[in-house]
Amino acid sequence: MEHIHNELERRREEARLGGGQNRIDAQHAKGKLTARERIELLLDEGSFEEYDMFVTHRCVDFGMGDTKLAGDGVVTGWGTINGRMTYVYSQDFTVFGGSLSETHAKKICKIMDMAMRNGAPVIGINDSGGARIQEGVASLGGYADVFQMNTLASGVVPQISMIMGPCAGGAVYSPAMTDFIFMVKDTSYMFVTGPDVVKTVTNEIVTAEELGGAKTHTSKSSVADGAFENDVEALSALRRFFDFLPLNNKEKPPHRPFFDSVDREDKSLDTLIPDNPNKPYDIKELIIKIADEGDFYEIQEDFAKNIVTGFIRLEGSTVGVVANQPLHLAGVLDINSSRKAARFVRFCDCFNIPILTLVDVPGFLPGTSQEYGGVIKHGAKLLFAYGEATVPKVTLITRKAYGGAYDVMASKHLRGDVNYAWPTAEIAVMGAKGAVEILYRSELDDKDKIAQRTKDYEDRFANPFVAAEKGFIDDVITPSKTRKRLSRAFASLRNKDLQNPWKKHDNIPL
Repeated sequence: MEHIHNELERRREEARLGGGQNRIDAQHAKGKLTARERIELLLDEGSFEEYDMFVTHRCVDFGMGDTKLAGDGVVTGWGTINGRMTYVYSQDFTVFGGSLSETHAKKICKIMDMAMRNGAPVIGINDSGGARIQEGVASLGGYADVFQMNTLASGVVPQISMIMGPCAGGAVYSPAMTDFIFMVKDTSYMFVTGPDVVKTVTNEIVTAEELGGAKTHTSKSSVADGAFENDVEALSALRRFFDFLPLNNKEKPPHRPFFDSVDREDKSLDTLIPDNPNKPYDIKELIIKIADEGDFYEIQEDFAKNIVTGFIRLEGSTVGVVANQPLHLAGVLDINSSRKAARFVRFCDCFNIPILTLVDVPGFLPGTSQEYGGVIKHGAKLLFAYGEATVPKVTLITRKAYGGAYDVMASKHLRGDVNYAWPTAEIAVMGAKGAVEILYRSELDDKDKIAQRTKDYEDRFANPFVAAEKGFIDDVITPSKTRKRLSRAFASLRNKDLQNPWKKHDNIPL
């Protein structure tokens, strides 16, 4: 028996070495951890249960039959993060450059299937040279199998992609179908076609980092939701992020102990809104001051900064936040902010996460670039996302809520459950100046009369009370008591039950 145990341990040690010590050293020299080191850092100590450690590829072409390494370039299994279960796969760049083969794909599909059946998230750590050329169409078929599993798992369990190395060609589409993508600065990149192909086809000269690096995808393309300095920081941040998410679509958001009084008042909020209605302020200050312990995890911080999305906790439970940001473009809605927020709202609705919407929006951004770019369709995405969401929705208007943008931002008309306003809120079709110029066009030459008309309009409409009179606002609240009022609102909605009409699926304006 002893020799059998020794043989098992020898095989395990061989598998753990992946492509060998030289390639492990090369991985470290690039500032990257190995596939197994990443899993060890991500999961609770000793919790990882590995599957398919001894799987090898089946290819015999191009001399591949003579080179078979256990694991075939990906480590798969399950473990826990702060005691909560997750499935994970981590591509091993030391084995055939982490390239995807038929069996490599089957390993990934296997744990994704198990994740759906057992109701646990899937975390994919991507570090791969792409399809394994020696396997040809079998490798491409493997990618398609993974894509199909991503599609089926969408909305069933959270899917998170960590890009911790190259991710090119067909490999990018699996992460693109997951819920969140995080990257590592300087060592990871994503693109459909690389710099060499780009130069050949379009004559553009661009580096891999410029074409598909972390900065590009977090600030320009919105493909990635966040970027970190190195592997260790990325995996540590992922552990923190994971704590905000439910394990599947049948669970309520996770609850954790909190040490922050629900009745806490913050007098500084009474003066957060400047006296000058055109002066900006930082909406993140409000978010942090109402959150448990001031803990706010922002998503897509560097893209479409005129809207803020992320997670906080109220009374220990996760809440998704969408907030207009007056510091950037006065908080207007445009193509990018609408797409960013719509994606986030739909994720929250998929996984039963209540949504808090903080509104200070002067309208949609005008201009030919917006209209030519399809702001109508993109704005409709956010409208559609809020309209179909059945999770608890609480809305607070802090200052401006003008025009169609008022409707879009989780208004009472889109089945908002509790809609509050601060005394500084202005709810109207448009700002006073624009309204007066339309209503009293014939008097435009008389500046004194126009000034009086503007003041009259402001007195009548630049407040929350007209909307409150019609029941569109449930209450006008004191800013310093915002945390208490929002917490109580969400507490009252814990047993909310709302169903949309039966349908195969909706047809969101893509």
